[in-house]
Amino acid sequence: MPSLKDKTLFITGASRGIGLAIAKRAAADGANIAVAAKTSEPHKHLPGTIYTAAEEIEAAGGQALPLIVDVRDEQSVIEAAAKTAERFGGIDICINNASAISLTGTEATPMKRYDLMHQINGRGTFLTSKTCIPFLKKSDNPHVLNLSPPLDMSPKWFGGHVAYSIAKFNMSMCTLGMAEEFKHAGIAFNALWPRTTIATAAVRFALGGDAMVNASRTPEIMADAAHAIFTKPARECTGNFFIDDTVLYDAGVADFEKYRVDASKKLLVDFFVPDDAIPPPGVAETLTRNLLGD
Repeated sequence: MPSLKDKTLFITGASRGIGLAIAKRAAADGANIAVAAKTSEPHKHLPGTIYTAAEEIEAAGGQALPLIVDVRDEQSVIEAAAKTAERFGGIDICINNASAISLTGTEATPMKRYDLMHQINGRGTFLTSKTCIPFLKKSDNPHVLNLSPPLDMSPKWFGGHVAYSIAKFNMSMCTLGMAEEFKHAGIAFNALWPRTTIATAAVRFALGGDAMVNASRTPEIMADAAHAIFTKPARECTGNFFIDDTVLYDAGVADFEKYRVDASKKLLVDFFVPDDAIPPPGVAETLTRNLLGD
């Protein structure tokens, strides 16, 4: 089975949720993880810090380097990448997971929140990728993964929250452009997005509470999908906009029940999943409306 043993992953926003799940899956192989996130002290609503994440990663079998990083701060990112390379001998994989969200319409979106989303989502992804590229060029199988959606320009994805959608698609445009720019360097740039909502503390707190969490899949589906991408040859796997269960189905997974939080609840389809993104066999029957109510 392909492994990430001794590979070094630089993951933004890895103190909790999907980022931490990806880190722990790689750690199970014996990977090295740079936990690059802002949370050094416990959040009043959300569990996890870079230090508790590091403990979980090491318990899972990997090595961890907790780093206080604000992806809006160029020097912060540069220093973190340098420390990671110094500690582990390089960087093999960069995961742009850090993101900010505000599902508000134009008139209800303060410019401070607009700026935050664009600084973290688009600019942060560009900056972190740019900073890691010199190290990735020295890796034998370098990957960059942006947790961002397929570039589906359907108006329905924009009308309700144009500021957030632009910020999120900004990450996807980094995927598109950098995949083309660095294909001759052999660095893979891909995007990964969940078909359904994912049960994270942020979803419970900021979006839909327990009802949404129970109609979601666990973060482990994204972690397993990311692992499947990272173990592909970089030169043969770039410029893709992957959906989590499709990646896993193509890798031989046929049973997705283990990822459901509550098997008695229909799964909510996430934002930004294109209408033509056909689910694997048996999955369609487990789905209900998407978050727009379609």
